[in-house]
Amino acid sequence: MTTEDQAKRERWLLPPAAFSFSVRFGREDQDTSFQEVSGISNEMTTEDVIEGGENSFVHKLPTGVKGSNLELKRGIAPLTSTLVTWCKSILEGGFIEPIQPKSVLVNLLDENQDPVRSWEFINAYPVKWDVESFNSTKNECAIEKIVLSYTTLKRIK
Repeated sequence: MTTEDQAKRERWLLPPAAFSFSVRFGREDQDTSFQEVSGISNEMTTEDVIEGGENSFVHKLPTGVKGSNLELKRGIAPLTSTLVTWCKSILEGGFIEPIQPKSVLVNLLDENQDPVRSWEFINAYPVKWDVESFNSTKNECAIEKIVLSYTTLKRIK
């Protein structure tokens, strides 16, 4: 086994660190720095079916898969940001224009900034845009949270 093969093998034995990640909207590379990403999950929904005459158990039949909302946190961005413009057009646009969903790619990165895990959120659009509270007794950045809904979550890598 070569040294490179051994290094690759050892890399897979350790779980990747969660502090290095990237977020990409559609084909755009700009305006994608975030402090925190959460909500990467899928859940099978089920329906309880009671069988007549059988009281010792209930059948749980699958009905579909649903995902939670994707939450992105970062420092408050300027109005010229492409992400802010997109969120404003959807959440403040009064539904005059149709919603333009985007694909969102979240990559967990290794020490060389190469993706070790990737998730794609298809047909994502903002459903909530929240600014965390301001507090004069703390020395913290002003943070905004963008919550996205999506139709499908795919783990790519």
